[in-house]
Amino acid sequence: MAERTVIVVGASAGGIEALRSVVRDLPEGLPAALLIVTHIPAIADSHLPEILARATHLPAAHARDGEAIADGQIYVAPPDRHLLIRNGAIELSHGPRENHSRPAIDPLFRSAARAYGSRVIGVILSGALHDGAAGLLAVKTKGGTAIIQDPDDAAFPSMPQSAFDLVEADFILPAERIGAELTRLVRRETREAGEATMEDDEERIARVIAGDFAEQAGNRRGSQSTLYSCPDCGGVLWQTGVETGGQFRCHVGHAYAPETLLEQKTEEVEAALWACVRLLKEKATMTSQLAVRSLDSDHGSLAERLRERARRDEHRAQVVKEMLEAQPNAPDPALLAGFDNTDQASTGTD
Repeated sequence: MAERTVIVVGASAGGIEALRSVVRDLPEGLPAALLIVTHIPAIADSHLPEILARATHLPAAHARDGEAIADGQIYVAPPDRHLLIRNGAIELSHGPRENHSRPAIDPLFRSAARAYGSRVIGVILSGALHDGAAGLLAVKTKGGTAIIQDPDDAAFPSMPQSAFDLVEADFILPAERIGAELTRLVRRETREAGEATMEDDEERIARVIAGDFAEQAGNRRGSQSTLYSCPDCGGVLWQTGVETGGQFRCHVGHAYAPETLLEQKTEEVEAALWACVRLLKEKATMTSQLAVRSLDSDHGSLAERLRERARRDEHRAQVVKEMLEAQPNAPDPALLAGFDNTDQASTGTD
């Protein structure tokens, strides 16, 4: 028999008071780890661990990359990092935003479901929009327990309501009753037979995508859609005539010989990198401006963090700029000369 060992909690707007209510009833030595994600701006100064520590008997701190997960601890996602579970340890990721958020709730819930199966309890509290619903479904699919704050009890009901609409929850409770229920659940033995080991949707999608890229690189996607977008309109390109050199055409009718498409993609890369330089410099300048304002408002610690962010973005912009200036992106003419179908149509409609 296996005990539940991981509780994952997602909250957003109006969720801080709900979190305080939840952790207030958790006993010292709780036989589970508690991992929390709340939506917070990247440059914000997060005091959530201190707020929770004043409301509970459990120690609370921002999660640190690589630290082992221990029972009786509260781990809070730091700003601008996804909080994940890998092999019994914390992983902090600067991966793509999900539901416009980083940290986001869904990545934590999915990683917990993969790592602990039926030994996971997922909790969705007050918040706006939809983050957490798909993650809670992953927990439930793996045999875990789903708890949703009663939308009527939430300051912002749309996030718990979205979870309620998607997931058959085990408990729908006001925030003040969730802590006691968590304590009861983690002390109760659960059936290992309920722990799913099947491949989940995220793993399956990643495998399919990797296979598609391998097929495309191996020139094995003839007469079907490719992984490339049309340089003129952004539509999907189809590939034809693989055996005779090939051509790429979108549904509007723009068409490219392979060497022409390569030139176009090279130009797109260069344009994107120069745009990256511009955006990094703009972001660094804006961050420096906010640092000055913070210093004027006597927020010295925030100002220093903002200045460090500005220095980091300036450095990144300089690295990309030097790379562009030192390594021109023009295709090697010798490579293009190797194509034997240069008389094919390059752009336009037939």
